[in-house]
Amino acid sequence: MTEAAAISRESNAPAGESDAIVRVRGLANRFGSKTVHEGLDLDICRGEIIGVIGGSGTGKSVLLRSIVGLHTPNAGEIEVFGQRLGDLSREERVKVERRWGVMFQDGALFSTMTVRENVMAPMVEHTKIPHHLMRELADLKIRLAGLELEAAPKRPADLSGGMRKRAALARALSLDPELLFLDEPTAGLDPIGAARFDELVHSLSESLGLTIFLVTHDLDTLAATCDRIAVLSDGKVLAIGPLDEVRQNPHPWIQEYFSGPRGRAAVR
Repeated sequence: MTEAAAISRESNAPAGESDAIVRVRGLANRFGSKTVHEGLDLDICRGEIIGVIGGSGTGKSVLLRSIVGLHTPNAGEIEVFGQRLGDLSREERVKVERRWGVMFQDGALFSTMTVRENVMAPMVEHTKIPHHLMRELADLKIRLAGLELEAAPKRPADLSGGMRKRAALARALSLDPELLFLDEPTAGLDPIGAARFDELVHSLSESLGLTIFLVTHDLDTLAATCDRIAVLSDGKVLAIGPLDEVRQNPHPWIQEYFSGPRGRAAVR
């Protein structure tokens, strides 16, 4: 964890101008008559792992998709790496997008491609690296994500759920991103597989200096990996801070979330 992230974790202060890698201001997302976000503000510190939680329909994945440009908000500003994404040309935007990686909840792997080809896909699209070097780099990412190279020539349908998660993570790491978005990374995994994935994410964050935005329902993931937690409710960030601080918030949903048997076990 970087010094800036450590300060944020200890003080629960919003990220400052100098250490905020992502700044969201006044975000509004509406779908017909349903308002998901209204005036949402969020700062993400460089080097931290921030977990985003909230009840169903609070727009956790919508927030992620808004930041990475897969959904256009109704209002608000999103700044990443000091640049307002809405002000950038397509060419400028692509340069910024190359600095982040995304792992979707279902993996979103190309079913007709092998694991190696999936990991190479961003390199093919965004770089002019020789093909043989792409293969070597893809194999490195595959190993980095905790897979054996025996998985490289296999297609997604031939992999277990946990292996597909790791293959998707390898692809998200393909271009050596500074910022990593993970949408429900442990969903559908058994407890042992989920714990190992949490360990992997934490290890990668520390060894690669990654900033990680993590959407999850998994209480164990929050306890094992996250420096701060942001709780979404009523269209905004209801609470944000370290786990021990957020769980003291008197809001009924937060108390119900953390005070049940699973919440108490995760905190212990």
